[in-house]
Amino acid sequence: MLPASAADALERGRALAQRVDNRPDGDDAASQGTMVLSEAGREPRVRKLYSFRREGAGGEVANLIRFTAPADIADTGLLTIDHADGSTDQWIYLPALKRDRRIPSSRRGGRFVGSDLFYEDLQDRDVDEDRHRWLREETLEGVKTEVLESVPIDPDSSVYGRRLSWIHPETLIPMRVDFYRPGEPRPFKRLRVYKVERIQGYWTVTDSVMKDLESQHQTRVVNEQTVYDRNLPERLFTNRALQDPSLEQRFRP
Repeated sequence: MLPASAADALERGRALAQRVDNRPDGDDAASQGTMVLSEAGREPRVRKLYSFRREGAGGEVANLIRFTAPADIADTGLLTIDHADGSTDQWIYLPALKRDRRIPSSRRGGRFVGSDLFYEDLQDRDVDEDRHRWLREETLEGVKTEVLESVPIDPDSSVYGRRLSWIHPETLIPMRVDFYRPGEPRPFKRLRVYKVERIQGYWTVTDSVMKDLESQHQTRVVNEQTVYDRNLPERLFTNRALQDPSLEQRFRP
Protein backbone atom coordinates (compact mmCIF):
# COMPACT_ATOMS: atom_id res chain seq x y z
CA MET A 1 0.00 0.00 0.00
CA LEU A 2 1.24 3.50 -0.84
CA PRO A 3 2.25 5.84 1.98
CA ALA A 4 -0.41 8.45 2.67
CA SER A 5 1.64 11.25 1.08
CA ALA A 6 2.23 9.27 -2.11
CA ALA A 7 -1.42 8.24 -2.33
CA ASP A 8 -2.47 11.86 -1.80
CA ALA A 9 -0.14 13.01 -4.58
CA LEU A 10 -1.71 10.53 -6.99
CA GLU A 11 -5.26 11.48 -6.00
CA ARG A 12 -4.50 15.17 -6.27
CA GLY A 13 -2.69 14.63 -9.56
CA ARG A 14 -5.56 12.78 -11.18
CA ALA A 15 -8.06 15.37 -9.96
CA LEU A 16 -5.94 18.13 -11.50
CA ALA A 17 -5.59 16.23 -14.77
CA GLN A 18 -9.37 15.77 -14.88
CA ARG A 19 -9.97 19.49 -14.30
CA VAL A 20 -7.60 20.31 -17.15
CA ASP A 21 -9.40 17.83 -19.40
CA ASN A 22 -12.80 19.28 -18.44
CA ARG A 23 -11.76 22.88 -19.14
CA PRO A 24 -14.54 24.57 -21.15
CA ASP A 25 -13.49 25.03 -24.79
CA GLY A 26 -16.77 25.16 -26.68
CA ASP A 27 -18.64 22.59 -28.73
CA ASP A 28 -16.60 23.50 -31.80
CA ALA A 29 -14.04 26.04 -32.98
CA ALA A 30 -12.56 27.40 -36.20
CA SER A 31 -9.16 29.13 -36.16
CA GLN A 32 -6.80 30.92 -38.50
CA GLY A 33 -3.11 30.97 -37.71
CA THR A 34 0.55 30.91 -38.64
CA MET A 35 3.20 28.26 -38.05
CA VAL A 36 6.84 29.37 -38.06
CA LEU A 37 9.68 26.82 -38.18
CA SER A 38 13.04 28.19 -37.02
CA GLU A 39 16.57 26.85 -36.69
CA ALA A 40 20.03 28.35 -36.49
CA GLY A 41 21.59 29.35 -39.79
CA ARG A 42 18.36 29.24 -41.80
CA GLU A 43 15.62 31.68 -42.64
CA PRO A 44 12.39 30.95 -40.76
CA ARG A 45 9.80 29.02 -42.74
CA VAL A 46 6.34 30.59 -42.44
CA ARG A 47 3.16 28.63 -43.08
CA LYS A 48 -0.47 29.74 -43.05
CA LEU A 49 -3.17 27.40 -41.82
CA TYR A 50 -6.73 26.91 -40.68
CA SER A 51 -7.87 24.48 -38.04
CA PHE A 52 -11.29 23.16 -37.04
CA ARG A 53 -12.45 21.18 -34.02
CA ARG A 54 -15.77 19.55 -33.18
CA GLU A 55 -16.90 17.58 -30.13
CA GLY A 56 -19.49 14.90 -30.82
CA ALA A 57 -22.38 14.01 -28.53
CA GLY A 58 -20.83 10.64 -27.71
CA GLY A 59 -17.51 12.07 -26.54
CA GLU A 60 -15.73 11.88 -29.89
CA VAL A 61 -13.44 14.80 -30.77
CA ALA A 62 -12.57 15.58 -34.40
CA ASN A 63 -9.86 17.95 -35.65
CA LEU A 64 -9.00 19.13 -39.15
CA ILE A 65 -5.88 21.16 -40.01
CA ARG A 66 -5.42 22.71 -43.47
CA PHE A 67 -2.37 24.60 -44.77
CA THR A 68 -2.95 27.33 -47.34
CA ALA A 69 0.55 28.78 -47.91
CA PRO A 70 3.27 28.67 -49.13
CA ALA A 71 2.61 26.88 -52.41
CA ASP A 72 4.72 23.83 -51.59
CA ILE A 73 2.47 22.89 -48.66
CA ALA A 74 -0.85 24.47 -49.70
CA ASP A 75 -3.90 22.15 -49.33
CA THR A 76 -1.96 19.64 -47.20
CA GLY A 77 -4.30 18.54 -44.42
CA LEU A 78 -4.50 16.38 -41.31
CA LEU A 79 -7.69 14.79 -39.98
CA THR A 80 -7.68 13.42 -36.43
CA ILE A 81 -10.60 11.54 -34.89
CA ASP A 82 -10.26 10.84 -31.17
CA HIS A 83 -12.86 8.23 -30.23
CA ALA A 84 -14.64 8.02 -26.89
CA ASP A 85 -12.92 4.69 -26.12
CA GLY A 86 -9.49 6.37 -26.20
CA SER A 87 -8.44 5.17 -29.66
CA THR A 88 -7.43 7.60 -32.39
CA ASP A 89 -7.55 7.59 -36.20
CA GLN A 90 -5.40 10.00 -38.21
CA TRP A 91 -5.06 10.65 -41.93
CA ILE A 92 -2.82 13.08 -43.79
CA TYR A 93 -3.68 14.45 -47.23
CA LEU A 94 -0.79 15.22 -49.56
CA PRO A 95 -1.86 17.11 -52.72
CA ALA A 96 1.03 15.68 -54.77
CA LEU A 97 -0.36 12.17 -54.22
CA LYS A 98 -3.99 13.34 -54.65
CA ARG A 99 -5.09 11.01 -51.85
CA ASP A 100 -5.06 10.71 -48.09
CA ARG A 101 -2.87 8.30 -46.15
CA ARG A 102 -3.58 6.78 -42.78
CA ILE A 103 -1.05 7.48 -40.02
CA PRO A 104 -0.34 4.18 -38.20
CA SER A 105 0.12 4.21 -34.42
CA SER A 106 3.76 3.20 -34.98
CA ARG A 107 4.32 6.67 -36.49
CA ARG A 108 2.81 8.68 -33.62
CA GLY A 109 6.33 9.97 -32.92
CA GLY A 110 6.77 11.22 -36.49
CA ARG A 111 7.17 14.95 -37.08
CA PHE A 112 4.07 16.56 -38.54
CA VAL A 113 5.08 18.29 -41.83
CA GLY A 114 8.66 18.66 -40.56
CA SER A 115 7.64 20.62 -37.46
CA ASP A 116 8.48 19.90 -33.82
CA LEU A 117 4.94 18.67 -33.29
CA PHE A 118 4.60 14.91 -33.30
CA TYR A 119 1.43 13.29 -34.60
CA GLU A 120 0.78 12.29 -30.98
CA ASP A 121 0.85 15.94 -29.92
CA LEU A 122 -2.15 16.55 -32.18
CA GLN A 123 -4.25 13.87 -30.48
CA ASP A 124 -6.42 14.14 -27.38
CA ARG A 125 -5.15 11.81 -24.66
CA ASP A 126 -7.65 10.32 -22.21
CA VAL A 127 -6.97 11.10 -18.55
CA ASP A 128 -7.05 7.41 -17.59
CA GLU A 129 -4.29 6.50 -20.05
CA ASP A 130 -1.75 8.02 -17.66
CA ARG A 131 -0.77 7.78 -14.02
CA HIS A 132 -0.87 11.36 -12.77
CA ARG A 133 1.04 12.66 -9.76
CA TRP A 134 0.94 16.12 -8.23
CA LEU A 135 4.53 17.21 -7.59
CA ARG A 136 4.64 20.76 -6.26
CA GLU A 137 3.68 24.38 -6.66
CA GLU A 138 6.18 26.42 -8.68
CA THR A 139 6.26 30.02 -9.83
CA LEU A 140 6.59 30.39 -13.60
CA GLU A 141 6.99 33.93 -14.91
CA GLY A 142 5.38 35.36 -11.81
CA VAL A 143 2.45 32.94 -11.74
CA LYS A 144 2.16 30.21 -9.12
CA THR A 145 1.48 27.02 -11.11
CA GLU A 146 0.89 23.41 -10.14
CA VAL A 147 3.39 20.90 -11.53
CA LEU A 148 1.85 17.64 -12.72
CA GLU A 149 3.67 14.46 -13.73
CA SER A 150 1.93 12.14 -16.21
CA VAL A 151 3.32 8.68 -17.01
CA PRO A 152 1.70 6.30 -19.53
CA ILE A 153 0.13 3.27 -17.85
CA ASP A 154 0.82 1.32 -21.04
CA PRO A 155 4.29 2.35 -22.25
CA ASP A 156 3.37 1.33 -25.80
CA SER A 157 0.56 3.89 -25.88
CA SER A 158 2.91 6.88 -26.12
CA VAL A 159 6.29 7.88 -27.51
CA TYR A 160 6.90 9.74 -24.24
CA GLY A 161 8.15 8.15 -21.06
CA ARG A 162 6.60 10.94 -19.04
CA ARG A 163 5.43 14.54 -19.24
CA LEU A 164 5.73 17.35 -16.70
CA SER A 165 3.11 20.10 -17.00
CA TRP A 166 3.01 23.50 -15.30
CA ILE A 167 -0.73 24.20 -14.94
CA HIS A 168 -2.06 27.76 -14.66
CA PRO A 169 -4.51 27.77 -11.71
CA GLU A 170 -7.11 30.07 -13.29
CA THR A 171 -7.13 29.06 -16.96
CA LEU A 172 -6.20 25.38 -16.35
CA ILE A 173 -3.95 25.64 -19.41
CA PRO A 174 -0.47 24.04 -19.23
CA MET A 175 1.92 27.00 -19.53
CA ARG A 176 4.88 24.68 -19.99
CA VAL A 177 5.19 20.98 -20.79
CA ASP A 178 8.46 19.03 -20.69
CA PHE A 179 8.57 15.81 -22.70
CA TYR A 180 10.86 12.91 -21.76
CA ARG A 181 11.89 9.83 -23.69
CA PRO A 182 11.38 6.55 -21.83
CA GLY A 183 14.11 6.02 -19.23
CA GLU A 184 15.82 9.37 -19.80
CA PRO A 185 16.34 11.88 -16.95
CA ARG A 186 16.23 15.06 -19.04
CA PRO A 187 13.51 16.38 -21.33
CA PHE A 188 14.22 16.42 -25.05
CA LYS A 189 11.33 18.68 -26.03
CA ARG A 190 9.49 21.58 -24.40
CA LEU A 191 6.22 23.38 -25.05
CA ARG A 192 5.89 26.97 -23.83
CA VAL A 193 2.68 28.98 -23.91
CA TYR A 194 3.42 32.70 -24.17
CA LYS A 195 -0.02 34.22 -24.66
CA VAL A 196 -3.52 33.27 -23.60
CA GLU A 197 -6.66 35.27 -24.41
CA ARG A 198 -10.28 34.96 -23.41
CA ILE A 199 -12.39 34.61 -26.57
CA GLN A 200 -16.17 34.27 -26.30
CA GLY A 201 -15.63 33.35 -22.67
CA TYR A 202 -13.14 30.54 -23.40
CA TRP A 203 -9.46 30.70 -22.48
CA THR A 204 -7.53 30.26 -25.73
CA VAL A 205 -3.82 29.75 -26.45
CA THR A 206 -2.81 32.34 -29.04
CA ASP A 207 1.00 32.07 -29.00
CA SER A 208 3.04 28.94 -28.20
CA VAL A 209 6.39 27.38 -29.07
CA MET A 210 7.40 23.74 -29.22
CA LYS A 211 11.19 23.43 -29.03
CA ASP A 212 13.55 20.53 -29.61
CA LEU A 213 16.00 20.99 -26.74
CA GLU A 214 18.70 18.99 -28.50
CA SER A 215 18.75 20.56 -31.98
CA GLN A 216 17.24 23.91 -30.84
CA HIS A 217 14.84 23.71 -33.79
CA GLN A 218 11.50 25.21 -32.80
CA THR A 219 7.95 25.58 -34.06
CA ARG A 220 5.90 28.62 -33.13
CA VAL A 221 2.13 28.57 -33.61
CA VAL A 222 0.29 31.90 -33.52
CA ASN A 223 -3.49 31.82 -33.35
CA GLU A 224 -4.64 34.97 -35.15
CA GLN A 225 -8.40 34.43 -35.04
CA THR A 226 -10.74 31.92 -33.38
CA VAL A 227 -14.51 31.63 -33.51
CA TYR A 228 -16.32 29.22 -31.19
CA ASP A 229 -19.69 27.46 -31.30
CA ARG A 230 -20.56 27.88 -34.98
CA ASN A 231 -22.34 24.53 -35.18
CA LEU A 232 -19.72 23.05 -37.52
CA PRO A 233 -21.18 20.05 -39.38
CA GLU A 234 -19.98 16.49 -38.97
CA ARG A 235 -19.34 16.27 -42.73
CA LEU A 236 -16.47 18.74 -42.31
CA PHE A 237 -14.52 16.06 -40.44
CA THR A 238 -14.50 13.32 -43.06
CA ASN A 239 -11.95 11.92 -45.49
CA ARG A 240 -13.90 13.50 -48.32
CA ALA A 241 -13.51 16.97 -46.80
CA LEU A 242 -9.85 16.22 -46.05
CA GLN A 243 -9.24 15.53 -49.74
CA ASP A 244 -11.26 18.51 -50.99
CA PRO A 245 -10.29 21.87 -49.44
CA SER A 246 -13.25 23.59 -51.09
CA LEU A 247 -15.60 21.77 -48.75
CA GLU A 248 -14.25 23.59 -45.68
CA GLN A 249 -13.51 27.03 -47.12
CA ARG A 250 -16.93 28.43 -46.21
CA PHE A 251 -16.36 27.53 -42.55
CA ARG A 252 -13.09 29.44 -42.24
CA PRO A 253 -13.16 32.36 -39.78
